[in-house]
Amino acid sequence: MTTAAPHPHATQTTYAAQPREGWFRRAENWLDHKGKPAWIAAMVFGFIFFWPIGLALLAYMIWGKNMFSRSCTTRHTYKSHMTLGNTGNAAFDAYKADTLRRLEEEQASFEQFLERLREAKDKAEFDQFMDDRAKPEPTKEDA
Repeated sequence: MTTAAPHPHATQTTYAAQPREGWFRRAENWLDHKGKPAWIAAMVFGFIFFWPIGLALLAYMIWGKNMFSRSCTTRHTYKSHMTLGNTGNAAFDAYKADTLRRLEEEQASFEQFLERLREAKDKAEFDQFMDDRAKPEPTKEDA
């Protein structure tokens, strides 16, 4: 039994390690890459063309994927990247640090103001309650 030697310029590629994805998995990956607006658009078009498809996509978006977690982590990552990053421009970095410090101080003072406002409102409501409670209740004879 003789076997032919492989051609010296031929390359062998094995596809066993990479199974071919189905159309559903490719569509899911494409929609994931495009983000939430693509998922929402696909759901709307599904409802327009054939309502069970839109309903299935809605159910999949709610129960099959963690639809709301990515936005929170992205927002947090973006915020931490923007506040901690050093641009290399000393004047801008000093301005940014000063502005962020000032904004944090304003936020703290505003939160203190809101707390005082809540306390004043609570005190006014409690005083009103105590005044109403202190009044004698009218009897049937007074009415």
